[in-house]
Formats: sequence, structure tokens, C-alpha cells
Amino acid sequence: MGSKHVEQQASGPLAGMRAIELGSTVAGPFCARLLADFGADVIKVEQGEGDAVRSMGRQCKGRSLYGTSILRGKRAVSINLRTDEGRALVRRLCETADIVIENFRPGTMERWGLGYDTLSKVNPGLVMVRISGFGQDGSYSDRGGYGVVCEAVSGLREITGDPDRPPPRVATSLADYIAGLYGAFGAVMALLDRTHTGQGQVVDSALYEGSFSFMEPHIPAFQQLGEIARRAGSRLPGNTPNSLYESRDHRQIVLAAASDPVFARLAAAMGQAELAHDPRFVTALKRAENEGACDAIIAQWTRSLDLETLEAALEEARVPAAPIYTVEDIFNDPHYRERDMLVEVEDRVLGPVTVAGIVPKLSKTPGAVRWAGRDIGADTTDVLKSELSLDDAEIEALVRDGVVVAPELAARGEKS
Repeated sequence: MGSKHVEQQASGPLAGMRAIELGSTVAGPFCARLLADFGADVIKVEQGEGDAVRSMGRQCKGRSLYGTSILRGKRAVSINLRTDEGRALVRRLCETADIVIENFRPGTMERWGLGYDTLSKVNPGLVMVRISGFGQDGSYSDRGGYGVVCEAVSGLREITGDPDRPPPRVATSLADYIAGLYGAFGAVMALLDRTHTGQGQVVDSALYEGSFSFMEPHIPAFQQLGEIARRAGSRLPGNTPNSLYESRDHRQIVLAAASDPVFARLAAAMGQAELAHDPRFVTALKRAENEGACDAIIAQWTRSLDLETLEAALEEARVPAAPIYTVEDIFNDPHYRERDMLVEVEDRVLGPVTVAGIVPKLSKTPGAVRWAGRDIGADTTDVLKSELSLDDAEIEALVRDGVVVAPELAARGEKS
């Protein structure tokens, strides 16, 4: 199982920084999760019905398993942004924050009186991360920004899958994760710049642009050669051999031996050392030109060996290779445990729950999973008291008026 982490105080390079997460679903919460992992005090603001991400993925004992991870390390506050009073509370939180993260449709924050121009007048050092489908300006900025749509526009979807089939999706919110990662990266860069200028700025992270950035090798190839990138199945175009091969026992293994020294080691492991001197395969460029022939020879060899024997031969030859892992394989792999990539945290209902570990590893100021994702509004009372100096009577009035959800006060009222 995963290594155990208990709830702990903030540490890491972002300790002392406060972020207000107003985003929902995946991109905004993932961006804020990264900041929380590295020590930021993240206050997640959500509606009374909860973030949509809580209904995504599998449930166990009435709990969102997805939520235990993507909402981890955050203080959970429920404030109704549909009310004037709720927006006023959020504005006050933002005016003392270092970072605000939002992923609403462009213009929404301005309509709520929470735009950057408004907030930065009071808090000039504020960094606002704005994640949207198509960016804060441009012809498509007012379009709905669902990740799968933006992935399609980015070109990334077109090069995914087998050439004789429609392009499939990866079974995760890929575009959202990429945009959230860029958002967190942008936030840290903006904080670094603030140390020199004292001024904050807006980080504009568009889902389609994050995915488009992964199209890097194909952009100059079209401009210079008119070449339109297409689906290539398991191959990496222009990098041969780098593909998926079948073993004698009908299992799959990926191997990558595109560089000349590695290909020579592969050829020797295959008992065909002469391939490294074959005019068709003597250089990486030649192998790319003759990838069909190269792959056919390798595939014939892999099909002659069971997967276990094949893995051993490739490892001995120092050829990068691996079978395709399932999640079960990941849990059974000692390397994941040794690298602290399966982290066990305590959940109020589930007990010990395993979540993905911290990336990247920092040698001096490592991140930490401080606690599992909390219930809707679990920290409303604490945050309103500690950050906005409200007392019980004021918070109870807000609860009665439907402005906030505070389960602690609700439970107290039921008992009285």
C-alpha cells in the first residue's frame, strides 16, 4: 500500500502564501492542488451543492474518491457566489491573498465585481490565474471551454490513436490537467517577478493552448514542408524504433531505441548485430525513413520470446523498455513505493485512502500531502473567523440566509 502521511503544518517553498481557489471541475482545482502540495494555504470556495468534481469518477461510502485527491491539502469553504453577500465575503478573502485561481468563462469575474482590475486596486501584489477554454481574449474567448473540445481544437486529438480509426480520447481530463499545470507554473513565475517589482499580474492559461504546446515538433514541419501531422498508432514519427511490440505470449511491451548506441545494443540483444551497420538502419535518420522495415524485424524477434524473457533481455542490453502497466501493476511495483508516489492519507469516512504522490521531488523544500479532500464547507467557520474576523452570530446569520454552508454550526443547531 502507499506510504502513510498524517495531517501536518504547511511546509515547502510556498509556505506562507495564500491562494483562493474559485475554480471548479478539474483545471482550477488541479492548479490549486499543486500549490497546496508545495505548502500554499489554499482556501477552496465552492457552492453549497459542491464542486462538480465531487461527482466525477467513482464513489465509495458516499465519498468522492477523486475529491480525496484533487481537493487535498485545501481548506474547504462553502460560499454562495450567486448572492451579493457571498461575493462580498469572497472579495475580502481575495483582497488579502497572494493568488486567486478561477476557471469561469471570461467576463464572469468582472460581472461579480471580482475582476483583476478591481481586486488589484486594493491588493496590487495579487497574482490571478485565469484558466479558460480559449483564453481571456480573441474570437473564441466566449466559447464554452470543455477540455475535450479544446483538445480537438489544439490538434492534439488528431494525432492520437491509430490512423485507420477516429481519434480516441485519453481516459482522463488531459487538456484540463495540462492547463492547470501551466497555471501553477505561471503563478510561481508571477510570484518570483513580484519579489522584484512588488506587483502582481494575470496568468492567462487557455486549455487549447496548453494542449497545442504539445504539438511542438509538428508546427515547423507544416510551415516549412507543408506536412500535416496524422495519427501514427503506437509509433513516434521520426523516432525509430519507438513503438509497441507483441511478445510470444500475446502481451505488449514498449521499447525505445532510436539513438544509434541504443539501437546497436538492441541489435546485439536480438542476435542481429549486423543491423546496426545495415544501410537502411545505420543512423537515426535512416531508421526513421525505413521505420516499417525496422519495426517488422523487431516485431518478429519480440514474438519469438515470452514477455518475461523479453524484458530480461532488454534490461540486460540496457534498452529502455516496459510492459503497459495497469493501475494494479502500479500498486504492485516497488519503485512506486520507494519513490513515495502512492501516498496514504486518512479520510473521515474512508479511513486510509491512497492518492498519487508529489511531483516534482525537491531536495531541500519537498512538498507534502497534508490531508485528504474535506467535506463541503468543512472549514467555513474557521476561515470566516480567522481570516475575516466574523463571530458565531454573524456566521449563523449567513447560514440562515443561505450565503454560506457551515456544517459545524448546523450540527450544533440541531443538537440545541
